[in-house]
Amino acid sequence: MTTTFLAAMIARPADSPALRALQHSAAVVFVTLLTVVAAQISIPLPFTPVPFTFQPMVVLVGAAALGSRLGATSQLLYLAMGIMGLPVFAASPILPQGIARLAGPTGGYLMAYPFAAFAAGWLAERGFDRRYITEVVAMICGLAIVFTGGVTWLAWFVPPARGITGALAAGFYPFIVADVIKLLAAAGIMPALWRVTGLRS
Repeated sequence: MTTTFLAAMIARPADSPALRALQHSAAVVFVTLLTVVAAQISIPLPFTPVPFTFQPMVVLVGAAALGSRLGATSQLLYLAMGIMGLPVFAASPILPQGIARLAGPTGGYLMAYPFAAFAAGWLAERGFDRRYITEVVAMICGLAIVFTGGVTWLAWFVPPARGITGALAAGFYPFIVADVIKLLAAAGIMPALWRVTGLRS
């Protein structure tokens, strides 16, 4: 197993465990806050209750930088903040903030974020984030988890889209092309960071 970008950035033998833990915590909080910011760039669509956001790309790129455990932790922290009622979820005139958001049409996507982050981070720990093509593969795996969680939740638990056909129409088809385009752009971030910084695994 190789190392993550975060680990390479802070790798100093003299660092104390307490300082290392502080650095990890700061990185997790940073990615969590980026997820919050990305949620606020939200575009409601008239034909689906699921808004268009940039969150999935932040989740996946952040996890590639942090690794599986810390990447998943950043998204668990994001969900915890939302459950506590902080206005971190995408702004919406019809979707509530707080824990009720997880029971709504976007709940499946949100609850899939830690799993998607873990998968993308796990692949990054094995060097997938070093090259563009392999980072595309890693991000596709993570995005597939997000869509699987979102569409499954819509199909089983959200009455207007109950059933797989309605769930795909509401939560997959309107987003897949744009998300793939975003993914192809975002997949270049981590390989570029490794190249520009000159860090080595």
